[in-house]
Amino acid sequence: MTKTFTLILACAITLTVKAQTIPTTQTFGKIDKADLELKSCDFEMDANAMVLFNKGEISYDSNFDLSMERHVRIKIFNDKGKNQANVRLEYFSGGHVEYINGVQAQTINLVDGKPEITKIDKKLIYTELVDKSRSALVFSLPNVKAGSVIEYKYVLNTNSIANFPDWYFQDKIPSRYSELTTIIPEQLYFSLKTNVTQPFIKNSEESDARTANGVTYKMQKTTKAIANIRSLPDEPYMSSFVDNLQSLTYQLVSMQPVGGVIKKFTDSWPKVGGVLADDSDFGMQLKRKLEDEEAIIAKAAGYKTNEEKIAYIFSIVKDAMKWNGSNSWYTNEGTVKAWEKKTGNAAEINLILYHLLKKAGVPVYPMVVSSRNHGKVSSYYPFLYQFNKAVVYAELGDKTFVLDATDKFNIYKETPASLLNSQGLYIDKDKGIFDLVLLKKEEPVRQVTLINAEIKPTGKMQGTAQINSFSYNRISSLSRFKTDGEKKYIEFLTDNSNNLKVTSLKFDNAEVDTLPLKQNIDFTQELTGSDDNYIYFNANLFTSLRTNPFLSEGRATDIEFGYHNNYLISGTFTIPANYKVDALPKPVNMAMPDNSIVFKRAVSNEGVNIVIRYSIDFKNAVYSRANYAEFYDFNKKMYEFLNGQIVLKKS
Repeated sequence: MTKTFTLILACAITLTVKAQTIPTTQTFGKIDKADLELKSCDFEMDANAMVLFNKGEISYDSNFDLSMERHVRIKIFNDKGKNQANVRLEYFSGGHVEYINGVQAQTINLVDGKPEITKIDKKLIYTELVDKSRSALVFSLPNVKAGSVIEYKYVLNTNSIANFPDWYFQDKIPSRYSELTTIIPEQLYFSLKTNVTQPFIKNSEESDARTANGVTYKMQKTTKAIANIRSLPDEPYMSSFVDNLQSLTYQLVSMQPVGGVIKKFTDSWPKVGGVLADDSDFGMQLKRKLEDEEAIIAKAAGYKTNEEKIAYIFSIVKDAMKWNGSNSWYTNEGTVKAWEKKTGNAAEINLILYHLLKKAGVPVYPMVVSSRNHGKVSSYYPFLYQFNKAVVYAELGDKTFVLDATDKFNIYKETPASLLNSQGLYIDKDKGIFDLVLLKKEEPVRQVTLINAEIKPTGKMQGTAQINSFSYNRISSLSRFKTDGEKKYIEFLTDNSNNLKVTSLKFDNAEVDTLPLKQNIDFTQELTGSDDNYIYFNANLFTSLRTNPFLSEGRATDIEFGYHNNYLISGTFTIPANYKVDALPKPVNMAMPDNSIVFKRAVSNEGVNIVIRYSIDFKNAVYSRANYAEFYDFNKKMYEFLNGQIVLKKS
């Protein structure tokens, strides 16, 4: 009995150890044959590539110089994964704040059962200048094919004691193992923001004594690691990719030298605003005279209200300036040169806008913001790196304006959609006010689609439609039409249907920002499935609600529409003589448990006319992934109702 128990216990221990085996890292160039033979990721089978390990060590030396050593190894499963061999490492090069050295990169292939290593030619490692503050180290690994393992390592150095790099456990491809070790002297105190949803398989701390310049102190060594991290999917209506990655963010709070006085590093928003106000590439640009500005200012004086002046000057700057595609809170060449060349980055264009508005007597303020793809601004972390763009902010009575003249389709009355649901920091240097403002859209954004059509006994529909697009729907429709052209825009309107044909498309109010965009459409539709006795048709035409984007039963991120959406679809359909209604969709009144989405369908049959009306009201700008099961079920039912068939029978 004892022997049996001992054997069972030994087996149990063995199984436990195997189940908890921690993936390992290896030195550069040393690799297990099993990794070269690996065919797929066992926890994400459809992955095109996988991070075998991503190992980092961030440490201070005795002079408090900060560096990060990083070693990445990636397995390429198929040709679609080969893009992982294109590496781009951005860093802040201005003032030599950061620099990268010690780069090694190589590809390992299994040839005749043995590892074959192809090292990168150092001449093929390039430094690309992004702007005057940022650079990127760019290279592509050689001899990469399906089955390859690629690896690279480098050292990121910084001359700023507080410039502690963020660490991302997660990526666009799955990671078998990701580990960060930090080695920090006890004189430095950090606040750690942990955005992690999986348990750490390593979470250790230790310390050892060091002596430098006759002073003994402790170095705190911490290691955190996660295994089998699924890739972060690109989901419909997700916020910033960076916001959703599993990560660690360190913020230096204070420093106390041995026997010395505490020095605080935590900034406040007024301090950040003060730095901006005095910055040569931001605050010092605001009063710089622009060539021939007097004519613009003189004409603006002829407008009675400040809002009229905003509308005029915003239009002048938006039409005159060409955005170079770079978002930045700081200028690159400066406002004067940008105005002369009529091209510039976001800061240059919008600080020009600020300057002209200010000269025209409009109470405006420069503001720094974060675009949606850059990530949300956290009010708890007063750091300038959270922002990536400069805009103009104004408060006129009960109205607020956030002005961005970089996009030709932006309108002065609407905060750009890419800035919503985050915060902007506005700068009022004269009064010493530097405040965060939550940027949001309170009113629902409407889309009204009106259809009037006749059903022919031949199984064809012919009619007219009018789409009334308000606010951001107006902006997106005009942008799509002018960017893609009429042919592609019509394909979008018809959802690429071969049976639905637009014979005429005309726009009203396209040049009047303050009015809804009206799209007047003549169309015909072949009603497929119809025969000599039955005709089938659907009333959901020319809307963005034809196909359900939420087909996945699981969700990794919150759903962020950006603003409240309100849809109205109303159709009147005349049925042919000798036909009667055989089946009509039933009226529906459906709402989410918290009433955050309300769907209604009303249907009536009056003589030869069928009238069907849909009303959909999304009352939230953001829907939490925690409630995705309810959201998923609701949308599944809603799209089934939207695509319900009307059936006519020959009498």
